[in-house]
Amino acid sequence: MSQSGVPYPVPPGHSDPSQAPPPGFNMGYSPGQPPVMYQPGPVSHGQDQGAIFSASDNSVMAIGVPPGLEYLTQIDQILIHQKVELLEAFIGFETNNQYEIKNSLGQKIYTAKEKNDCCTRNCCGSLRSFDMKIKDAHDMEVIRLIRPFRCVSCWCPCCLQEMEVQAPPGTTVGYVKQDWHPFLPKFSIQNAKKETVLKLEGPCFACNCCGDVNFEVKSTDGKQQVGRISKQWSGLLKEVFTDTDNFGIQFPLDLDVRIKAVLMGSCFLIDFMFFEKVGEANQRSSVFS
Repeated sequence: MSQSGVPYPVPPGHSDPSQAPPPGFNMGYSPGQPPVMYQPGPVSHGQDQGAIFSASDNSVMAIGVPPGLEYLTQIDQILIHQKVELLEAFIGFETNNQYEIKNSLGQKIYTAKEKNDCCTRNCCGSLRSFDMKIKDAHDMEVIRLIRPFRCVSCWCPCCLQEMEVQAPPGTTVGYVKQDWHPFLPKFSIQNAKKETVLKLEGPCFACNCCGDVNFEVKSTDGKQQVGRISKQWSGLLKEVFTDTDNFGIQFPLDLDVRIKAVLMGSCFLIDFMFFEKVGEANQRSSVFS
């Protein structure tokens, strides 16, 4: 942690470091000045804070930004909440994972849903391949995540995890690729040309026993911490009886919106690799388990 006490150093061009968001998601977050209120759509008086907003409602569209991602240019923190599936919780039958993606005020900005077949989900478990469709308020798909079937053990360095991120679907904006390491979960965040622009590094044991698990976002040389992906402790009952997970993602405000989308994709990959529990199978806690 930097000397200023903030969770990560603020890159040049940012505001006062004391304004940086706290680790994970904090629904009461108030940095001393109003948060970003330029929402992706008009907000009527009395509107429910949990209502979903649409980036496509902006009157001024950002040039060069993939359609539907305009709002991501205005924020430096997003929250991802996995929805509880009752069938999965009671009988252990694996269903397609569903998520709500929110801003720091708890307002939904996107929804995400896994797409694959029943046999793949229940036979391949957390290793399964899938397409993840991320949609806005108009049910328009703005991001697609494609995860092929890969190994997760450090004993198979030739076939490690990866994910392709498309925005809009059909246009690749980046990749998440696992880097081989004997005991640490490490990933490269790459652009569309497969050039590494950021690094992601997690703890030796990704186990949230009554606490959060942090994956640090770093510069390519690994010397500067610029963000964080935090797996939040959801409470004893949820952690024991379901695989429902909550995440907070922090990144520089001026980061390329395409790379913000790739970091979002890396969060889903981390969830499946280390926090997905299928049937009686135990969750993984490291790259060699």
